[in-house]
Amino acid sequence: MTTETAVDALDALHHVAIAVGDIAEAVEWYRKTFRCEIAYQDATWAMLKFANCNLALVIPGQHPPHLGFVTPTETAESYGTLKGHRDGTRSIYIADPSGNPVELLAADSV
Repeated sequence: MTTETAVDALDALHHVAIAVGDIAEAVEWYRKTFRCEIAYQDATWAMLKFANCNLALVIPGQHPPHLGFVTPTETAESYGTLKGHRDGTRSIYIADPSGNPVELLAADSV
């Protein structure tokens, strides 16, 4: 018998990334409209923290709109070399069967 709970056994959705035309304008709108915190922001992307998930705001051409999941590091590495990011996370992009971009974040970097 394991002591792991059902929730512990599930992967975690770390963030949803959407494309925006202007990072600062989008951050301002989301902060005025919702209760969230800025985890990171520069001119090309931002990460907003909500109670249950993060929202990444990305500039088209920099990052694709995608879903980001925290996965065991070994799982992420099994898809190839992980790329380091400005926020300290390491990840790799893959695609689901329909071609949707999915980011696998190494658990030891989140």
